[in-house]
Amino acid sequence: MRTALRKSIGPLSAVLVAVTAWLGLFVTPADKDQGDYVRLVYIHPAMAWVALYVAFGMAAVCSLLYLWKRTRSLRFDRLAAAAVEVGVVFTILTLITGSIWGRPTWGVWWTWDARLTSTAVLAVLFLGYLALRRVPAEAHVRARRSAVFALLAAVNVPIIHFSVIWWQTLHQGATVLNPNLSPTIHGIMAWTLLLSFIAFTLLFAWMVTVRYEIETLREDDHDADLAVAIAARKAEGAQP
Repeated sequence: MRTALRKSIGPLSAVLVAVTAWLGLFVTPADKDQGDYVRLVYIHPAMAWVALYVAFGMAAVCSLLYLWKRTRSLRFDRLAAAAVEVGVVFTILTLITGSIWGRPTWGVWWTWDARLTSTAVLAVLFLGYLALRRVPAEAHVRARRSAVFALLAAVNVPIIHFSVIWWQTLHQGATVLNPNLSPTIHGIMAWTLLLSFIAFTLLFAWMVTVRYEIETLREDDHDADLAVAIAARKAEGAQP
């Protein structure tokens, strides 16, 4: 079933990303102030949405479900790990596209702005999570400490979200999810922006599904090798 889901989500996400690119480049109008640079709004915010809310949110929820005894399962640990791995990709792309957008609008590739800095910290936390998982340990020990780390790191999420409100920053405020819930984008631009969020979210789902399957196969192979090794040791011990 997972394979069928992956096969359906993959092509759908590819089509939606292509349609988003077509609308963003050739259909939507340029901005009166930013000109054609505004077309990055159909890429950068959607990637940030996936990296901040979807990937880290999924990792935190799966970690919480693993730590809760009633739902404890290594499946949630694998899902959290897959979400973080894909989240690293989207976080790095968020920083890159943000820098490309910032250069013509701010005059610099990078500045230690509150939103930028907290997002860079998110990337470091993602990488720290993956590094922690590489420390040798029994599967449930690794899962438990990874889950705790993910939940502690989740404190950074509201900091990133509210950074443009709590501090004076170069980064513009939210286009849609602002405090007044009054979108500052309309018409075909708003619909293209919405499509970009759907497209990149589906792309994330497809990538996580693939990564989860790979991790499951790897662990199954490891368990099989371990069972063979144990059987071989027992056979050696049974010999006179």
